[in-house]
Amino acid sequence: MRLLPRRGLLAAAALAAALPAPRAARAQAAPASAGPHVQAPLPYAYGANEAAIDARTMELHYRFHHGGQVANLNAALRNHGQLAEQPLDRLLMNLSQVPEAVRSAVRNNGGGHANHTMFWAIMGGQGGEPSGPLAAAIARDFGDFASFRSRFNAAANGVFGSGWAFVTVTTAGRLAIATRPNQDTPLFDGQRVLMGNDVWEHAYYLRYQNRRADYTAGWWNVLDWQRIAARHAAAQDGTLGV
Repeated sequence: MRLLPRRGLLAAAALAAALPAPRAARAQAAPASAGPHVQAPLPYAYGANEAAIDARTMELHYRFHHGGQVANLNAALRNHGQLAEQPLDRLLMNLSQVPEAVRSAVRNNGGGHANHTMFWAIMGGQGGEPSGPLAAAIARDFGDFASFRSRFNAAANGVFGSGWAFVTVTTAGRLAIATRPNQDTPLFDGQRVLMGNDVWEHAYYLRYQNRRADYTAGWWNVLDWQRIAARHAAAQDGTLGV
């Protein structure tokens, strides 16, 4: 695999050295929010995903990367009351209506908030394969689960630099694989996100260094297919947010 850019590595390493050892016995509460957008608590301990992601990376990622994006999004919307009142998915789906002066901040931090909220929500499980309607949808749109996983990993490993790989749900209920750079999200294009993997270096570098393919292969071992199936059902009935 090619060497990836080292953006953010030194900062992450410095934080790792400075922070106390992560708490691993309980779900992790989010910091208090100073605005309308709130970082949801992790539904599991930092160490719950050790089969793929170490607890240290989880803590740094959740507290500082995601937490910082929530704070920055609230700061950008501080003087834009009507925008601040919109649900996050609607705000991002109507990004062109955001004033130009804060549009980039909303794009980057709002996109990051949406992406990470989804990312934490689909993990904490034991991997395996889905069942029921979600399994049927995967078989319909990708042939079988093995082909789906292979195609998704190829997309994630092929992202140049920092970004995400997603599975989207079309308005017709079909599943598709998409990639986006940086903290962009398919919500910008009116698509709903079923699941996705963060391939920014800060998501995996402490354990895997430049071996992104090892990280994306192991990530399947911590997925919670019941949670993902619930997102699939919500997408079908129009109630899925971010």
